[in-house]
Amino acid sequence: MRLAVLRLAHAEGIPLPSYQTDASAGLDLYAAVPSDAPLTLAPGSRAAVPTGLVIGIPVGHEGQVRARSGRALREGLAVLNAPGTIDADFRGELRVLLVNLGSAPIVIARAERIAQLVIAPVARVAVEEVVALDPTDRGDGGFGSTGR
Repeated sequence: MRLAVLRLAHAEGIPLPSYQTDASAGLDLYAAVPSDAPLTLAPGSRAAVPTGLVIGIPVGHEGQVRARSGRALREGLAVLNAPGTIDADFRGELRVLLVNLGSAPIVIARAERIAQLVIAPVARVAVEEVVALDPTDRGDGGFGSTGR
């Protein structure tokens, strides 16, 4: 499968999304902030961090933006709407909604890896209103109803 990527001017010199290993599920995304103006996220703050990329996701798929686990563990850096969904027909700049859940400011520098992009298939359904649903063993049991 092919992912078309259009690089915007403010992303010149920044790596394209890439897999770090042969078995990686996600492509790393990089920050396209100015070299002389890194972004600082104070504890509890959030920002839409530019990647400088416009992508063409194949129809029948979506892009899922996810946090990088190491930064989440070490710093509390998270993707605010994880996973963020990018629809196949979106043609604007890819921005990553980051939030600092840690206790110290986090500095995002130019070309720093900030998130992962997973391309996944999407199933579309026909919505049909019904008067009842098939019963299940779980029924309407909610949070924690299947165990601890």
